[in-house]
Amino acid sequence: MNELKNLMNGRVLVPGDEGFDEARKPWNLAVDQPVRAVVEVADADDVAAAIGYARLHGLAVTAQPSGHGPSGNAEGTILLRTHGLGGVEIGDGVARVGAGVKWGEVLAAASPLGLTGLAGSSPVVSVVGYTLGGGLSWFSRKYGFAADTVRAFEAVDAEGTRIRVTADQDPELFWALRGGGGDFAIVTTMEFELRPAPSLYGGRIMWPIERASEVLDAFREVTLSAPDELTVWFDLLQIPGGPGFVMIDCTYLGRNPGGLLRPFDLVGGAVSDNRRLLPVAELGSICDEPTNPSPGTSRCELLTELDDQVAAVLLSEPIDPLISVQIRHLSGALSSPADGGGAAGHLDEPYLIYAFGQPSEATEERLGRLGKALVPFSSGRKPYTMLHGGEQAAAAFPHESLTRLRALKRARDPHGVIRANFPVLA
Repeated sequence: MNELKNLMNGRVLVPGDEGFDEARKPWNLAVDQPVRAVVEVADADDVAAAIGYARLHGLAVTAQPSGHGPSGNAEGTILLRTHGLGGVEIGDGVARVGAGVKWGEVLAAASPLGLTGLAGSSPVVSVVGYTLGGGLSWFSRKYGFAADTVRAFEAVDAEGTRIRVTADQDPELFWALRGGGGDFAIVTTMEFELRPAPSLYGGRIMWPIERASEVLDAFREVTLSAPDELTVWFDLLQIPGGPGFVMIDCTYLGRNPGGLLRPFDLVGGAVSDNRRLLPVAELGSICDEPTNPSPGTSRCELLTELDDQVAAVLLSEPIDPLISVQIRHLSGALSSPADGGGAAGHLDEPYLIYAFGQPSEATEERLGRLGKALVPFSSGRKPYTMLHGGEQAAAAFPHESLTRLRALKRARDPHGVIRANFPVLA
């Protein structure tokens, strides 16, 4: 690997180097990544050089800014850490970001302008990685997938060539990169449209777990007629070694949702309620997710319905040993194909369920039992960014889209030089 080190402007770490074991860890510390080397790329030239080296030596590269959504599929690869590719520029309602930029940075820059990107729940997730997988946002009910806001990518292809990818310059690759994952090129910069958010209302209401049935009934009532500007998530939370809670997280693109959330106000016994007008820059404070790496295991399903039978499945057992069981309301713009949309496509399912816990035999058994119980009410499809180890990219796409993605992969990267967390050919 000395030759690789000589090619790079950034730092290269190999087994035995001080800091290698720390550098190869993904965000989910339960996932092992026995890679051949870690390259902390300094610029796009480093990416091109690393791909050229991998091609010459019959190796593969995989890219991770911080390693959210790892699959355990990185064995033997050269891991490109792209967190050093920073920079946020905003002009005429369009943001240009480097591959290492996190959502919190974009929201901080866009918020004073009355704009927002289509961010998710965490401010520390990378904008590019999230968008390559589609990007399910707080605002996707109004505006669709984050991937469909992209105007251009700057990337390095499997031959080590620096390319610019747009609808005009390379329509097939442009389609694939907008939701098809990172299997087709290593993106170094991305340009995407921002959306208006002059006012944002949101926050969390929390009750003791004993109120779960009432809160779920209210959630079903609210989401049956919610306008696209309103997004509501239901969450069962079990604090390890502590009490259980039921929570509602919400955002509303406007100053006041009026009576839209009244069914929750009629549920008594709330222990906290911080709903308020808030700057877009504080979007991540709603869920207040951990901002440091930790171990975890999860399962996601897309629900075709949320009726009394599903409610019984969710509430018939204690949350423990899981930490969280969350239901997100989808529908709205997500349910219709976007004009000129990308590989993310659209979602027919009105709800998403995401269950999470600390890795253990009991947790895996509980996740499996929950998934099995939900089979009659789930479609079998899963959002790309919510796949977990052991699952395959095929679960994230309709057959026609998967066939198209696989054909592009074979044509553009026949030797498998670039490896996504979830490869489309697996």
